Amino acid sequence: MRDSGKTLGILGGLGPMSSVYFYEMLTSHTYALTDQEHLNILISSRADTPDRTDFILGKSLDNPLPIMKSEIARLVGAGADVIAIPCNTAHYFYDSISEDSAVPIINIVRQTAIFCKRTGIRRVGILATEGTVASGSYSKIFGMAGIDCLVPDADGQRIISDVIYEQIKKGIAPDMEGFGRVAESLMSRGCERLVLGCTELSLLKRNGELDSRIYVDSLEVLAYSSIRACGKEPVGFNEELMSFRI
Repeated sequence: MRDSGKTLGILGGLGPMSSVYFYEMLTSHTYALTDQEHLNILISSRADTPDRTDFILGKSLDNPLPIMKSEIARLVGAGADVIAIPCNTAHYFYDSISEDSAVPIINIVRQTAIFCKRTGIRRVGILATEGTVASGSYSKIFGMAGIDCLVPDADGQRIISDVIYEQIKKGIAPDMEGFGRVAESLMSRGCERLVLGCTELSLLKRNGELDSRIYVDSLEVLAYSSIRACGKEPVGFNEELMSFRI
């Protein structure tokens, strides 16, 4: 009997559309000639999980951590061997979640930092939610890898937050002109590449609106890492990512 590999558990719903895209990415980028050769995947999509950014910024006392922990336990109980969380902001809680998890949890920020370091990148701009920026998760992990992280100024961050929360999450056409101004500002400050540190922003790249020579997509790195962690062969990612090894 063919080895079906490890079962991937996805803690999704954070938000829902980026979880859908992550599942699509896993399926389209796994080498498989039959249905049976694809990943075995279990998905939790608790869309009612409290907003991570609001909690991190102190705008809400509704802690998302209990739901995330219980859903990971449910995924493990259903047979997940490894967990992926297609939400950067949720990684603010990574240490606490990992302590309680009976299986490994792939860290999207750490994997993206490893990828950037092995690609030779020395300074990046981070495009993410206010929660992710305030948590310092990227600056801490990238700093340990010897990579400088820059973030938008206050006006730029407001534009990125609006693109994420007021446009993409609401199904409204994003302000690509404003997004582009923020990106150009970061590049003018010496950034070699820009990291899409929010999985909603990955949807812009999916739609062909962003140049892969400039943008590093954390969701693509997570998909690649998840496929390999489950013992399958990734295919069809860009050349840089295809040469990446965990």
